[in-house]
Amino acid sequence: MRNTKQPVYMIGVAAQLCGIHPQTLRQYEKLGLVIPARVGAKNRLYSENDIARVKQIQRLTQDLGVNLAGVDIILKLLDDMEDMRYEFEQQFIEFARDAELRMTAMSKNSNAPVRQDTPLVPVPKINIKRRFE
Repeated sequence: MRNTKQPVYMIGVAAQLCGIHPQTLRQYEKLGLVIPARVGAKNRLYSENDIARVKQIQRLTQDLGVNLAGVDIILKLLDDMEDMRYEFEQQFIEFARDAELRMTAMSKNSNAPVRQDTPLVPVPKINIKRRFE
C-alpha cells in the first residue's frame, strides 16, 4: 500500500500530472491552498494528496466557477469536516470498547447465559466517503 502523504513529485512533474503550469502551483502555494514539502530552501515536493488537492482546486475553479478566495473557504471547511469525521470515528470506537467492557463486567455478575464467541456490542464498520475524492 502506497503512502499518499509521502512527498515524491518535483514541481514540474506535479504540474504535468495536474495539467497545469508550474507557476500555477506556485500561486496556489502562495495563497496557502497547497503546502508542498520542502527539500532544502528551493525544491518543492508534492505528494499524491497534494496532487488530488490541486485537481480538486481545478474542479472548483474551472467546472464550478468558484474564485480562489471561495476555494480557500471550501477547502478549509472540507478539512474541518474531515477532522470532525476522524474525531467522531475515534470517539465511536472508544464508546464501543467502553460499552463492551461494561457489558462484559455486568455479564460476569449475572446468571444469564452470554455467548463468549461474539462481541456483546456488535459495532458495524462505518465508512464515510469524502465527496470530492
